[in-house]
Amino acid sequence: MSSTRRQLHLNAFVMENGHHEAAWRHPESQPRQARSLAHYVRLAQTAERGKLDSLFLADGVALWGNVRYNSHNLFEPLTLLSALAGATEHIGLIATASTTYNEPYHLARKFASLDHLSGGRAGWNIVTSAGQDEARNFNLDKRPDHELRYERAAEFVEVAKKLWDSWEDGAALIDKDSGIYADDERIHRVDHVGKHFQVRGPLNTPRPVQGYPLLVQAGSSETGKDYAARHAEAVFTAQQTFAEGKAFYDDVKARLAQYGRTPDEVKILPGISPIIGRTEAEARQREAELNALITPEYGVKQLSNMLDHDISLYPLDGPLPEVGTHTEGAQSRFDLVTGLARRENLTIRQLIERLAGGRGHRVFAGTPTQIADQLEHWFTEGAADGFNIMPPTLPGGLDDFVDLVVPELQRRGLFRTEYTGSTLREHYGLARPANQHRAKEYAA
Repeated sequence: MSSTRRQLHLNAFVMENGHHEAAWRHPESQPRQARSLAHYVRLAQTAERGKLDSLFLADGVALWGNVRYNSHNLFEPLTLLSALAGATEHIGLIATASTTYNEPYHLARKFASLDHLSGGRAGWNIVTSAGQDEARNFNLDKRPDHELRYERAAEFVEVAKKLWDSWEDGAALIDKDSGIYADDERIHRVDHVGKHFQVRGPLNTPRPVQGYPLLVQAGSSETGKDYAARHAEAVFTAQQTFAEGKAFYDDVKARLAQYGRTPDEVKILPGISPIIGRTEAEARQREAELNALITPEYGVKQLSNMLDHDISLYPLDGPLPEVGTHTEGAQSRFDLVTGLARRENLTIRQLIERLAGGRGHRVFAGTPTQIADQLEHWFTEGAADGFNIMPPTLPGGLDDFVDLVVPELQRRGLFRTEYTGSTLREHYGLARPANQHRAKEYAA
């Protein structure tokens, strides 16, 4: 096998008990243990044993869904990943953080801290927060409009980059003999004044090990795709079919040129929830067992949130009602869910079951070989650069993927057998960004 052969990027997307909405009820799950650091240490070390690129934590700043029928225990991800940095050596650590309910200085400092503490393994999943309940936790009656959220997000990332660049590389001299700790001529104020932010700077910590943390984005609306083409280095996305995945992949890659970027600079990583059995029958049985644990009341609440429409007023065994064609919430997920329901003529009950395993992400039940076949097909035929692996149950689902699917991918030459870099950017084959102040100096 050539050492330059293109290889998959695999990211472990972990929820507390797993991605299936009934995971907490599964006999293998331990919902009380899932509130402990030891639980997440085990998951991170398992993913690292599998040589996965990164571990990803989602986040929201409100109580999601219907806590009567499902577990909800979201730890603040930067806090948790800082703890996991000390329990791991290689795997990347990606945290979700909102540009709508934070300030640039605040997040730039937190991610710089995580990047230093982990030796260059930090990543930021940039979200704009689509939930109404989130807005009401931050002095707002309703969420800002979709376009306004993305406008703020663009300026937010611009300011964060300026803050990370406010210390030039090597500005901290740490010269004991001369008594000079830092060359303050190489530390710069930001003096940003924009529509949404006024930030003086500089940051109060040196430039991150990676220059910037890996920048990840998860929105797939038209605005989201354009934002990804401009700012993102990895895109987490949800597509149900290969054709949809291929169309999304080609669309985002085609947008890069207008921002002076090449296709290799952005990695497209669709989500997939693999239900793994040693035989296909065993995998199907596991899927049926999980689906039998679904609580319809919870699924209805989740569906209502996705669609910005109260579905509880309609019969479970009837069709999805008319919910319009647009939402100011998560537009791409709205389109995915309504498209799935109409395309396959699903009842509300059937739609809830289809969404239970991954909230719109693809669910595939099969043997390790069948799952590897699916990943290879999407990868080699231009629908993905890798995948966001979403175990249906934890810790068992991640164990199965690492112990059964990863070796098959390695045998095919599609995935690394050892880490070859020390930073998350190196895992993704991405360059360390140049400091803006050094670039200006060279231009002069």
